[in-house]
Amino acid sequence: MDSESILGRLCKKGYQVTDMDKADIGIINTCAFIEEAKKESIDAILDLIDLKKEGRLKKVIVYGCLPQRYRQKLQEELPEIDAFAGKISLNHDSRNFSITPAHYAYLKICEGCINACSFCVIPKIKGKFTSLDMNSVVKRAKDLDSAGASEINIIGQDISGYGRDLYGECKLTEVLGKITKTIKNTRWIRLLYLYPSRVNDELLDFIKDEPRICKYIDLPIQHINGRILKLMRRKTAKKDIVRLIDKIRKKIPQVAIRTSVIAGFPSETEAEFKELLDFIKEIKFERLGAFTYSREEDTAAYNFKQQVPERVKLQRLNAVMQEQQRVSEEVNRKFLGQEIDVLIDEEEKGTYLGRSQFDAPEVDGIVYVKSSRKLMPGDLLRVKITDTLEYDLTGEVC
Repeated sequence: MDSESILGRLCKKGYQVTDMDKADIGIINTCAFIEEAKKESIDAILDLIDLKKEGRLKKVIVYGCLPQRYRQKLQEELPEIDAFAGKISLNHDSRNFSITPAHYAYLKICEGCINACSFCVIPKIKGKFTSLDMNSVVKRAKDLDSAGASEINIIGQDISGYGRDLYGECKLTEVLGKITKTIKNTRWIRLLYLYPSRVNDELLDFIKDEPRICKYIDLPIQHINGRILKLMRRKTAKKDIVRLIDKIRKKIPQVAIRTSVIAGFPSETEAEFKELLDFIKEIKFERLGAFTYSREEDTAAYNFKQQVPERVKLQRLNAVMQEQQRVSEEVNRKFLGQEIDVLIDEEEKGTYLGRSQFDAPEVDGIVYVKSSRKLMPGDLLRVKITDTLEYDLTGEVC
């Protein structure tokens, strides 16, 4: 979404977005959240510098988290860059340009984080937690609805904290109520990233009762062992997480819970990792992402003793993903023979690719759909599931 905001602002000033082989200026929006993202960003910058040296670009501009975090160092080591620009303001409006498919959109309602986890550099990069005021949020949702978005994904580093800076308390449920009363055509609203300790009964009841809110709860737990959670400076204990998951599943029986976990946090023992692995096996999260711990400067965990070797971190990551593959296969088998709503994303070699409400774009599974009639991106239709895979489903239009 930040990239759309950058391009939208440039279009408004009269610049034209074109293919790289026709461009005079190359722009890259970077990420500096973890080491892998930093390396990917640097590689992309170097590619643009090569194009400039070859005379195929006149200027190169670097935006985003990398210059926000390392501007002086980048200026010293990459003199070929013509300009650096840091984080993108929430007030940027991306309506003038879109790089996502027209049938779904992202709506960022807040920026930054209020949690100060020991492993996370976001507060250092993004600065103070800020929310977009309610009127602006509702207006942007209305604009996306009018533009034909079938799905709006509500995003932010922690949307469960929305409004705390402006109104003195979290107002996510209230702003969602205003959005749902305003939009007319959008079929799905998806909530991405809810901090566990701020998921309350009011929000869960709203998700349960509002048909346009996807029954999909993105709830990163990061770990489950009590000692590791304290070292991570998470505000939840194991008993709190177990109680919350139980409450969610009782209130919303058809819910898909997505979580993320970190393997190889400093001083994590084999027994503590096994506790995490057993928890994943027992709880059976419908969706799960896993990452190895990334040691980031300017975080408390950077100086923690007993850093886990990279080889061990990767072994633990692989063990998590192998277990989750078994879980996902078991979860998907429950859909066999059922009819579910599927949002069509694209056509590929005669088969349509779509998603259920339980799958966020770009990060979760897909539904392979067979249809005797022409379907279009953004179509929402009933599909009977005829086969299941580890992460994906196959079905036919009813």
